[in-house]
Amino acid sequence: MSHPGTTPARFTLDPAFAVGSVNPRLYGSFVEHLGRCVYTGVHEPGHPMADGDGLRQDVLELVRELGVTTVRYPGGNFVSGYRWEDSVGPREERPSRLDLAWKSTETNEFGLGEFMDFCAKTGMEPMMAVNLGTRGVEDALRLLEYCNHPGGTELSDRRAAHGSKEPYGIRMWCLGNEMDGTWQTGHKTAEEYGRIAAETARAMRQLDPGLELVACGSSSSSMPTFAAWESTVLQAAYDLVDHVSLHAYYEEIDGDRASFLASAVDMEHFIESVVATCDHVRARLKATKRINLSFDEWNVWYQQRPNPHPVEDWQQAPRILEDVYTVTDAVVFGSLLIALLRHADRVTAASLAQLVNVIAPIMTEPGGPAWRQTTFFPFAQASAHGRGRVLRVEVDSPTYPTARFGDVPLLHATAVTDDETGAVTIFAVNRGQDAPLPLEIDLRGVEAPAVVEHLVLADADPEARNTADQPDRVAPHPATGTIVTGGVLQAELEPLSWNMIRLACSEG
Repeated sequence: MSHPGTTPARFTLDPAFAVGSVNPRLYGSFVEHLGRCVYTGVHEPGHPMADGDGLRQDVLELVRELGVTTVRYPGGNFVSGYRWEDSVGPREERPSRLDLAWKSTETNEFGLGEFMDFCAKTGMEPMMAVNLGTRGVEDALRLLEYCNHPGGTELSDRRAAHGSKEPYGIRMWCLGNEMDGTWQTGHKTAEEYGRIAAETARAMRQLDPGLELVACGSSSSSMPTFAAWESTVLQAAYDLVDHVSLHAYYEEIDGDRASFLASAVDMEHFIESVVATCDHVRARLKATKRINLSFDEWNVWYQQRPNPHPVEDWQQAPRILEDVYTVTDAVVFGSLLIALLRHADRVTAASLAQLVNVIAPIMTEPGGPAWRQTTFFPFAQASAHGRGRVLRVEVDSPTYPTARFGDVPLLHATAVTDDETGAVTIFAVNRGQDAPLPLEIDLRGVEAPAVVEHLVLADADPEARNTADQPDRVAPHPATGTIVTGGVLQAELEPLSWNMIRLACSEG
């Protein structure tokens, strides 16, 4: 199967050696009041496919197909000016407000109740953020009481009067967003944020002890305060929070595609650095519990590209951040997913930013269709089949040179096993742009394996993409020639490709 002179990439799979179990929350996403994510994305009452609550049923169907488990809301930068009271009660009584984060006008037509309805109709768990920018402890408590208290108080009875007699029961809460960033309304120093995060967490736990709380980590690993920020914040709030957040976005810069394809090298280093910082604070405090990671913003995002759509300040739902993703972007996206899975022992929640229209796997047109971007497919496949235990994969692969990361393996891979059935799913990326990559996997300890399917996302045109006019231009296709012989899986990975290989134990 190998091309003459081509060195195969190799690794060994043994179910006895695992990284950890996949938390379903790894397959989360993110809905922010930004651009057209909500309005004409999730919510468009006049659309032919809208249900009685104004939610687009074509979008709901794609969200279910995508396999999203959790959804972070309402931001993002938006949350640092969020007035939750504006978003509840009769729609005709809700005020319009200026959103400083994205210089747009927020009508509040889609609010907290509509968001919870969206979660219920798609089977997603809500992940709520509180405003620690312009607000603080009291507001967080009021929002929590409105959402989670059964009844008999002013705020819980207000929720019931708004149509939700039963409490929402939201378990996971973010303590603000990117508070280290000077762009954030209400930006704080690490000391200031650590104190308010601890105070807010302590008060919220007094009201509802079973919450899971996420403290803001650095907005990116390139922030000048990175690691020192996490250390200071956790020193103040370690015993009161369960997760620290990570945010990272990647793009091709100045035509350096080789480095772009290796973006997961940076993501894995970021994760390992935050783990080291968390564990250092744990040791310093002589704490017994372990802080996990919530990678609650990640994606490919072309921040340096100009917006092709005209936008004016204070528009409602402007067309911003509407990246159209190529096959190349999808391969990098898949590699980022692999990075998250390879650290499933500590990354126990993640949120793809975002869900619809705004740097998203799902796109829509107002009054028109909804369709899948190229990045839709790796996420949907991983969510469907990447459940169970992540096996330890140590790759022996040919390398290629990059300007940013030095020599990088052509192969990036992980594998997940379902212990009930013995099935194993391999996710693999060939970062090579010009040639197929032979792959050999020693299936040590995998009993009588058989190939169920090998699906590939690749295209002869690395710039191929899906659009409203060609919504199915790019889609996964079956690979040929993938076999298991003598306990070794042999496959050939197409150039610049995302691959899912599913194995099952043969009966008998």
